[in-house]
Parts: sequence; structure tokens; C-alpha cells
Amino acid sequence: MDMDMDMDMDSTETSKLIGKTNDDPLSETEPPATKTNNRHPFIKKLLKIILEPLQWLQMLSSQLNPTFVFGVILVYGFNQGFSGSFFKVVSDYYWKDVQKIQPSVVQLYTGLYSIPWIMKPIWGLMTDVFPVKGYRRRPYFILAGVVGAISAAIVAIGGKLTAGVALSCLIGLSAAVAIADVTIDACIARNSIEIRSLASDLQSLCGFSSSAGALIGYSTSGFFVHHLGPQVSLGILAIPPALLVFLGFIIYEHRTTTGSSEENKSTEKLGLALRGMYKTIRFPQVWKPSLYMFLSLALSFSTHEGHFYWYTDPKAGPAFSQEFVGIIYAIGALASMVGVLIYHKNLKDYPFRSILFMAQLLYSVCGMLDLMFILRWNLALGIPDYLFVIMEECVSRIVSRIRWMPMIVLSSRLCPLGIEGTFFALLMCIDSLGSLTSKWGGGMVLHLFHVTRNDFTNLWLVVLIRNVLRFSTLALIFLVPKSGQSEAIIPSDLLTNNSASINIDDEEEKDKNLELVPMINVEKAQVY
Repeated sequence: MDMDMDMDMDSTETSKLIGKTNDDPLSETEPPATKTNNRHPFIKKLLKIILEPLQWLQMLSSQLNPTFVFGVILVYGFNQGFSGSFFKVVSDYYWKDVQKIQPSVVQLYTGLYSIPWIMKPIWGLMTDVFPVKGYRRRPYFILAGVVGAISAAIVAIGGKLTAGVALSCLIGLSAAVAIADVTIDACIARNSIEIRSLASDLQSLCGFSSSAGALIGYSTSGFFVHHLGPQVSLGILAIPPALLVFLGFIIYEHRTTTGSSEENKSTEKLGLALRGMYKTIRFPQVWKPSLYMFLSLALSFSTHEGHFYWYTDPKAGPAFSQEFVGIIYAIGALASMVGVLIYHKNLKDYPFRSILFMAQLLYSVCGMLDLMFILRWNLALGIPDYLFVIMEECVSRIVSRIRWMPMIVLSSRLCPLGIEGTFFALLMCIDSLGSLTSKWGGGMVLHLFHVTRNDFTNLWLVVLIRNVLRFSTLALIFLVPKSGQSEAIIPSDLLTNNSASINIDDEEEKDKNLELVPMINVEKAQVY
């Protein structure tokens, strides 16, 4: 008995030291099971990451019409995200290498890309007030697709075009994106009104689609320019508009019959909206911050084309390749998304005046990085060009997004009920005018200081003047209200009067007067 017990104890101690014996049926199966159990959490997390976006899209498609979800992805992902980023890089090379235009002139040309975005309220009114064969959205998708596809095809296969014809085609590409944007925004407004719980999901879908498309566009633009040339590469931009034509035929839309009485109602509501907009813009609580937003954009004139020509110059600049230029912008797009997260997590509760003052100050300071790069101080510090430009692009894009986000929120707070969609479009119009002024002002300054295709001697001085103007904008911060970002700014009686003046009986009628402009409109006018 004692010996047996000692043997059992020895066996037990041995088992503790060397594990199960070969005779134990669990000895071979336990280690694999333990490894599998350890892997299960990782596998589950991986599957969740993969399946969650698909489940989210499936939920949206079940709650909304699948063709509408497809339309949002197509317009925001392909026509704004991909086309906008691809267009930005390829068109710069087209003007530089094919048309051989001076950077100051290109700066003036790129400002004209903003004109279709300035006309955004007009496109919105057309889709609302002028249906075609009972459809308010479908025909304008088709129109945008035809205009964009033809414009891209003419540039690609038209041979040696004059600068005027080429500019008209590129403006046509911008107009196609702007019209499609307004049209899908109207569809988003309709669905946001009918299913209010999905309004934020729709904004997230817009943002994700646009960001993903921009990453693809920036990442591939340099490759296509290098292998196909900028002119042929512009022909690729005919594909997204062609898909818009397809969208115009398949997207679901209820066909309406419009009689003379309904047309009179639309005209009457249009008049009421215009009078409400005029009344609202006269309030100091509205025109002062609107003036600040315009001046903050206009005074910080753009020097993008001067930088681009210098980036790619083999003698005066760092001579970046086409592929690397696209990579720079792609990394900048990722940094812009980081800026959104920083604002959303940490800055959205600060008062407007405080956050805009700090954002403008940071924006002015980070502008000095451009000056350091042009003067090649980075080499004196031992920082290679490729590393410094990536750092500069990331910082600039993060700060720019943090600066822009509260402006968008402020614009939404300035909109009265009843005409909020139209008035928001008006404010975006003002911002587009500021962007246009910035580009044209930058072009004139580049010309005055004789910054050309081959002479960049005074480029540093142009950047210095731009940075000084950025700092001077801080003196205008008194135009911005001190209220918090969740507080009402305009008088309550103005809200009541406009809401009562434009009385809409049902949800379908509300869609006619409301155009919801998503948050992702942040950089549209700046890209085109």
C-alpha cells in the first residue's frame, strides 16, 4: 500500500514536471486545443474587422434602397474621392509638361475649377424646381456623366489642344462632379428626413467613400502619369462619369406628375427662400463669421503651383518623381483623416473663437515649414527631402482639417430652419469664392515676383508673404462668436419666422426645398 502510494505520488510529481504520459489520451490533443483557444480571440477580431463594414452596408441597403447606397459610393468614392485626387496630380503635370504653362498662369486656371462649385445653389435649385419627365434626380446624374465623359475624352484624344479648349474641358470635369454632388446630396436629404436615425450613418458612408477613393487616386496617379503621360491619363477620368450615366438609369426614384399649380408652389417657395436668405445674412451674428471665413481663405493665398513646379524641377528643386508626388498626397489624405479624429475626440466642445484662434495660429506656424523646405534648411538639419516633405504634408493636412472642421460646424449653426439647406449652400458658395480668391491672388503674386517654370529665386519671398498674411488673419478673430459649438447663434425669432414662412406639409415636399450638404464637402472646392 505504501509503495503503491509512493509510486502514485512519484507519478504525480513526474506528471507535473514532464506533463502527461503518452498513454494519456489527452496528451496529444491538449496542446493543439490550447493553441486554437489562444488563436480564437485574434481570429474573431479579424473576422469582425472584415465583416463589420459589410454588415453595415447590408444594414443600410436593407433600410434604404440598394441603388441609393450604390449611388453614394459611386459619387463620393469614384467621382469625388478618386477623380478629385487623380485630377489634382495629373492636371498639374498636364499644364506643366504638355501645355508648358507658367505656374502663375496655372494658378489662375485652377481657380476657375471652383466656378462650378460656386454655382452649387443653382444646380440644387435646378434639380428641385425643374424635373425632367417627372424625375428630379435621374436626368441630372445622366447630364453630369455625359458632360464629364465627353470632357475627359476630348482632352485625352484631342491631340495638341489650345490652352482655352483644354481649360474648358477641365472645367467641364469639375462641373460634372459638382452636379453629381448636388444631386446625390438631395437624395441623401430625402433619406435623412425619412429615416432620421440613419443620418449620421449616411455622413459616415460619404466620408469613408471619399477618403478611400482619394487614397486610390493619389496612389495611382503618379504611376499612370509616368507610364501613359498626363494627357492620356486624363482620359481615365472618363470612366467615373460614364458610371454616372449608368447610375442615372438604375437609381430608384419615384416619378411625379407636375401640374401648373405645383409649379406655382415651387416658384412661391423659391421666392420665400430667397427672401429668408437675404433677411438672415443681414444679421451681425451671421455676416460677421461669414466674413471671417471668407477672409481667412482669401488672405491665405495659394502657392501650390509654384511649389509643384519647384518639387519636380531637376536643378532648383528636389526633383521628385511622378510616383513620389502621388505618394505625398496619399499620405496627406491619411493625415487629413487623423485631423478629423483629433477634432472629433478632443476639440469639438471648445468655443468657436478659441478653437479657430488656435487653429489659425497653428496653420500660420506650420506654413513656415514650406519656407524651411524651399530654403533647404532641412538639409542643414540633416533631414532628407523626401522625409521632410512627408512630415510637412502630414502636419499641414492635419492642421488644415482641424481649422476647417469648426468652420463647417459654425456654418451649420448660422442656418435658419426652413431654408437651412439652401442657406448652407450659400455659405459654401462664399467659401468657394474665398478659395477662388486665394488661388487667383496666389497666381498674381507668383507673377509679380517672377516665379516661372525655371526661375524660383523669389519663391521663398512669396511663401513668406503668404505666411505673414496668415498671421494677420488672427486680428480678425473678433468676428467669430464666443459661443460653444453646440449653442444656437442666430436669434430664435429668426428661426421661428423662417420655419413658419416655408411651411412644408409632408416629407416629399420637404425634399424639394432641402439640400443637405455633407461634412465631407470640406475640400471639394480646394481640389477642383
